[in-house]
Order: sequence, then structure tokens, then C-alpha cells
Amino acid sequence: MLEHRYRFHGHGSVRRLYQHGDTVRQRAVTLRYRKNPSRVHSRVTIVVAKKVFKAATKRNRIRRRIYEIVRRHWNDLEQPYDIAIIVFDGATMVIPHEELEAVVLQLLNEAGLVKKAD
Repeated sequence: MLEHRYRFHGHGSVRRLYQHGDTVRQRAVTLRYRKNPSRVHSRVTIVVAKKVFKAATKRNRIRRRIYEIVRRHWNDLEQPYDIAIIVFDGATMVIPHEELEAVVLQLLNEAGLVKKAD
């Protein structure tokens, strides 16, 4: 799981990200991001709507899978950004980890949030 300091706290900052952030979309997942120069580190949130799964345990499983992918690639991300990953499809719970990781990394690359190799 991603450290507490790298996650959002409260709805106000997420609302600001939804209003002013840029968007990158895939088939089942959307990424919203916004540069936040007032912070030292980036922040990430994963949003899985009740429309995807009614059961909280299933939504949390999707959330944990994506948080783990972000945690493993945390040092490769540009800092400081506010990032929201929004899941629209329940299939993200059962697709193989490698495929889900490829989708998330592709979104981060399209958004320009992955550091370029020097």
C-alpha cells in the first residue's frame, strides 16, 4: 500500500483536481492529473464507483491492486503532481496483474508523469 503522506485527505483537493486537472483515458480507466507546486511529493487517489461493484470488498480489491502498481513505480514518477485514477469497468478486478500494470503505466506515460531516462 502507498504511504499515507502520498494519498489524498479530504474532498476539497480531489474536487480541485476534478475541476482543473487534465485527463487521459483508456477503455476501463481514466487518469486525471494536475501539477501541484505547493507540495513536495505527489499525491494519488484511486476512485472506484459503486456502479462498478456494489460490494465494498470488491471495490477495495481493485483499489489495492492499483495502489500496489503505483507504489512499485513511485520513484519513476515526476513530482509533485496530484493524480486520480478512476476505474469504470469491473473487469479490472479479474484481469492479470501484468495487463493492469501495462494499462496504468500507459496512462502515466501518456500524461507525461513518468521521468524520462537521462
